[in-house]
Amino acid sequence: MPKFLYEALPCRVIFGVGSLERLPEEVERIHARRALVLSTPEQSGEARSIAERLGEKSTGVFAKAAMHVPIETAESARDEAKRLGADCCVAVGGGSTTGLAKAIALVSELPIIAIPTTYAGSEMTPIWGLTQGGIKKTGRDLRVLPRTVIYDPTLTLTMPPSLSGASGMNAIAHCVEALYAEDANPIISLMAEEGIRALAASLPVVVKAPRNLDARGAALYGAWLAGMSLGAVGMALHHKLCHTVGGAFNLPHAETHTAILPHAVAYNASAAPDAIGRVATAIGTSSAAQGLYDLAIAVGAKMALKDYGLKETDLDRAAELAIQNPYYNPRPVTREGIRRLLDDAYYGRRPTVTA
Repeated sequence: MPKFLYEALPCRVIFGVGSLERLPEEVERIHARRALVLSTPEQSGEARSIAERLGEKSTGVFAKAAMHVPIETAESARDEAKRLGADCCVAVGGGSTTGLAKAIALVSELPIIAIPTTYAGSEMTPIWGLTQGGIKKTGRDLRVLPRTVIYDPTLTLTMPPSLSGASGMNAIAHCVEALYAEDANPIISLMAEEGIRALAASLPVVVKAPRNLDARGAALYGAWLAGMSLGAVGMALHHKLCHTVGGAFNLPHAETHTAILPHAVAYNASAAPDAIGRVATAIGTSSAAQGLYDLAIAVGAKMALKDYGLKETDLDRAAELAIQNPYYNPRPVTREGIRRLLDDAYYGRRPTVTA
C-alpha cells in the first residue's frame, strides 16, 4: 500500500426525495434567522418559492448568479448580504449559484446551505473561484464549505436533458481526476470509481426518460460522490484547461468539461494506466477515453468546442494560458501537447488512443 493522507471535510448531507422539507429546520440548526436565498436569473422562481418556504427566516432573494462568478457580481451580492443583514446564504441551483455563495462567505464567513439542482459537485468542496478581467482564479478555504447540503432528486426534474447530460459528464470529470490525483487515497478512489459507475449507468436514462426519479436519484448520488472526490483531493490538467478556456472565453462550464474530458484522459492514459483502467472498468468499456466520448454522445452532448463559441484563433492563446503557473499532472504538460489536445476538442474528434 502506498502512503497516503485522508482528511474528512465537515459537511452535513441530507439526501432523498422530499428532503427540501427539512430546509427550515436546517436554518435553525445553524442558528440563522435572516437567510439570503441565491439563484441565477433563470431560477429566480425557485428561489422565491424557497424564500416563501422559509418565511420569517428569509431576508430576501438575490437572483443574479452567473457563470464563473464574475467579480462584479460577487461584490454586488456581498453588498446586498451586508445591506440586508443576512446571517446565512441558501444557494439554490448549480455551480454558478454555489460559487456566488462561496464568494460571499469568503469575505464574511456567512454559513452556506446548498440545495443543488444540477450535478456540479461544488457544494461538497471548499474550492472557490472568481473571474476578473477574463482570468479565473481559484483557491481552497474551509470558510466556503457549505454547512449543510440538501440533495432532493425532485429538484433536478426541471433540468433539461441536454444540461443533465453535460452536468453529469462534468461530475464524472471530478471522479476521473481524483483517481490520478497527486494526493489520491484509497477512500476517495473508491468514491470516485463508484461515482463514475453510478453516473455512467443513470445519465442515459435521465436523458431518455427525464421524469424517471430513480435514475435522477442515482445520478445525484453519483454527483455527490464526485463532489466529495473534488473536495478532498487535487485536480490536474482537465480542470486546469476547463477553468482556463471557460474563464478566458466565457464558455459554458459543464459543456466545456464534457468536450475536453475524453481528450484529457487520452493525454494522461500512458502516465496513469491504473487510474485510467479503473475509469474504463467503471463505465464498462475497454478504452476510457473513447468510452467517455461515446457516453457523452449518448447523452446528447456536442463534443466540439467550436459549437460553444470558441474560435480557432483562440486556441494558441488558450494553450499559452494553460501552461502558465506550473501544476501537477501525471504526464508533463507541454505547449505542443496541449495545443494538439485543444485542437481535437475544438473539432470534437473521437480520441484515437485505445487505453
